[in-house]
Amino acid sequence: MTTLNDQLKALKVIPVIAINNAEDAVELGRVLVENGMPCAEITFRTPAAAQAIKNMREAFPEMLIGAGTILNSKQVDEAIDAGVDFVVSPGFNPTTVKYCQQRNMPIIPGVNNPSLVEQAMEMGLDTLKFFPAEPSGGVNMLKALTAVYPAKFMPTGGVSLSNIDNYLSIPAVLACGGTWMVPGDLIDNQKWDELAVLVKDAVEKTR
Repeated sequence: MTTLNDQLKALKVIPVIAINNAEDAVELGRVLVENGMPCAEITFRTPAAAQAIKNMREAFPEMLIGAGTILNSKQVDEAIDAGVDFVVSPGFNPTTVKYCQQRNMPIIPGVNNPSLVEQAMEMGLDTLKFFPAEPSGGVNMLKALTAVYPAKFMPTGGVSLSNIDNYLSIPAVLACGGTWMVPGDLIDNQKWDELAVLVKDAVEKTR
């Protein structure tokens, strides 16, 4: 059986998407799938998130789809109802983690220091989001954490085409979250060809 970690490790980069119009989700999903990135973390920063996830899931049932910026159990319910495979939170909220565990929904919470890593591991989590990656010390900080803790990480926040290789070179890093290949203005303006180029570049950089 392929685990979530196996899927993340194979993908190497997860597009972190803020989508304003749920109707754009299907075409965006097509761009991602056709250009070698059959995955998406759709953030709950916009009201369209849940419906966008539903639309993408219906059109592309095999895609790996996560819900990002999940802050509470109500959003967890919305994400599960929409059909996500996993949940991502910007910080470590034990209440949200427990709720996800009760609902058998994988959660990757955000951490950026030793204390938070230990608290997450105490709750049985071994895959964590290093966020915000660059402002929190970047590669050097993450190397220090991975030298001590037997956890896997998904750095997000400030990761770009120019530094993603540095993160992926760390053995404990499964994949990186990034926004550079899915800029909101291109999505809003339905610039699918331009998005396709950015997605293809990201895939070629990390394969």
